[in-house]
Amino acid sequence: MTAVVYRVEAYNTAKASENKIHDDAVARRFGFGGGLVPGVDVYAYMAHLPVARWGRAWLDRGAAECRLLKPVYDGKIATVTAAEATGGLNLTVESEGVICATGLASLPDKAPAPPAGFAEPPAPPETRPPADDTTLAVGTQFGMRPLAITRDFVEQSLADLHETDPIYRREGWAHPGSILRIGNWVLNHNVVLGPWMHVGSRIQHYAAAQIGDELTARAHVTGNYEKKGHQFVDVDVLVLANGHTPIAHIAHVSIWRPRQLAQ
Repeated sequence: MTAVVYRVEAYNTAKASENKIHDDAVARRFGFGGGLVPGVDVYAYMAHLPVARWGRAWLDRGAAECRLLKPVYDGKIATVTAAEATGGLNLTVESEGVICATGLASLPDKAPAPPAGFAEPPAPPETRPPADDTTLAVGTQFGMRPLAITRDFVEQSLADLHETDPIYRREGWAHPGSILRIGNWVLNHNVVLGPWMHVGSRIQHYAAAQIGDELTARAHVTGNYEKKGHQFVDVDVLVLANGHTPIAHIAHVSIWRPRQLAQ
């Protein structure tokens, strides 16, 4: 397989979000060129190529990992390249001459068994506490507010991602970028974060989420540590449809307190 290229105009879906790292003015104070396009959306751009290659099979049992290295900015072209590699497809995202993300997508013959040991978490609190070493302590369990996969939700997601593959509308499937976003939601449905950044993930799919499904998550914190002045949090997430069907297992890594705020 020769390298395959997909180009998409990036769109900052989170300009008005609680996370001000996506706000132009705040992001510039952190040394960036403007508000960051969410990392889950950069991953969604990457996911276009494994879906184009493997279709439903990848949504049912495929795996991927991504490392978010540099920002992608609103209105700029993100160029995703897939190259054949041992075990799958090597993926890169380049924008304005800079490598912004790398990753690997694969399609095992059979998905591993969904992980055991994910207890039913408490409901997200009505009043969220601030993020700190206590509320993000290792072992803390998180849930999320249920997400209904509706036709409108799918259409809006595809429009925001400038997704060109017709498979999602035709089959009524949720975009894999929407599944990975649940890694963000288990954090911000439970604690109040300052400006923060998603920096990488691993995901194992078990089934495609479809219109009519209601998604929930069972999650727990597996790491809270300092690296290069940043405070990181690792969260292990099991995504379920309709309370019982495993959809995906996500290992999500974020900087919850950037070094600019720790000084």
